[in-house]
Amino acid sequence: MEQKQSFIPAKKHIALVAHDGKKQAMVNWCANHTAILSRHSLCATGTTGNLIEAKTGLEVTKLLSGPMGGDQQLGAQIAEQNVNMLIFFWDPLSSQPHDPDVKALLRLAAVWNIPVACNEATADMLLTSSYMGSELLRQQPDYDQYLSNRIT
Repeated sequence: MEQKQSFIPAKKHIALVAHDGKKQAMVNWCANHTAILSRHSLCATGTTGNLIEAKTGLEVTKLLSGPMGGDQQLGAQIAEQNVNMLIFFWDPLSSQPHDPDVKALLRLAAVWNIPVACNEATADMLLTSSYMGSELLRQQPDYDQYLSNRIT
């Protein structure tokens, strides 16, 4: 597929997701970074979003719970370019009944070339990057060109 350049805006649209065994770590991480996160738009799967709002006071757009379709809702938002950063604290030591949805979400993040953090150390590095307050030029699939080529 052809690629094109696009910008991730200075005000990021950040998705927050955490498996059950990592929800408290996510809430604590958000509480430690409230000042930075408050300057961006946040969305999360249902339970994670509720916990973050209750502990931090951050405004979070809440989707369905991950196993009920929230992971797929986030994937759709990535494909529609409404999410441009994913912080996903997943638990590598526990099996997940909705693992295919999780893999699809991570696949879409890779396809659309958005920054992804799967642990606190990487999330800290992303959040303290100089790009957090500025635009980032990146490559992404040229879906319009792809469709045009398929029609002709």
